[in-house]
Amino acid sequence: MNNTFTGRVAVVTGGASGIGRACAELLAERGATVVVLDLNADAAAQVARQIGGRSWGLDVSSVEDIEAMAARVEAEVGPVDMLLNSAGILQGQGSPPEAVPFATFNRVFEVNLRGTHACCVSFGHRMAQRGRGAIVNLASISGIRSTPLHAYGPMKAAVIGVTENLAGEWGPRGVRVNCISPGAVLTPAMQVSIDQGLRDEARMAAASASGRMVATREVAQAAAFLLSDEASAITGVNLPVDHGWLMAMSWSFFGGLRS
Repeated sequence: MNNTFTGRVAVVTGGASGIGRACAELLAERGATVVVLDLNADAAAQVARQIGGRSWGLDVSSVEDIEAMAARVEAEVGPVDMLLNSAGILQGQGSPPEAVPFATFNRVFEVNLRGTHACCVSFGHRMAQRGRGAIVNLASISGIRSTPLHAYGPMKAAVIGVTENLAGEWGPRGVRVNCISPGAVLTPAMQVSIDQGLRDEARMAAASASGRMVATREVAQAAAFLLSDEASAITGVNLPVDHGWLMAMSWSFFGGLRS
């Protein structure tokens, strides 16, 4: 049995579904006391019951609510050792920039970028005061390569920048900050898009070197590694978890990967 995180408190935002839920489940399996935070308080509570953790509802677009939650978690559960920022929203179909309403752009900014940054600040500065801690942010391959996601992609690129800045800021104080850029992940939300004909599962899978989409558990395993002491020398990195999508794309210039 892997008890890597026994005695440690982990906070997972967006932990009620998808990647966040997979991360919460795996951290709990490895001994952590997991606090599940999500806009959907009922779903968060259900996950927390299943993994023996705690939960609260949280809208990460509210900086004030995040700061209050950080104080509450530390008062009622204990000092936070690990933070996994998975809360986020999708943009939907890729549209020309002039077709993306500024309301959509602003909402993606508020949740995906400002929310991630605010969670890092509220929980991370407390870690820095204690001289220990680890943070993993969820970015995306769309933050590394050009895509028609003119709100989502730039915000994820900024998450990578936030990660690097905070790693430099808090590294001397014992806090590591890394991020993961998943590829096409088969989350429940993605499955809905596939079922509605908005995404082509076969096409997305074929675009990677491995020929398949990423499972939520695979992202969770990468996150657990970066949060663990096994990654004690790693900070400020952006780790693609994409089954080789980034690498495979350049092969299209030469006719694609050889089967």
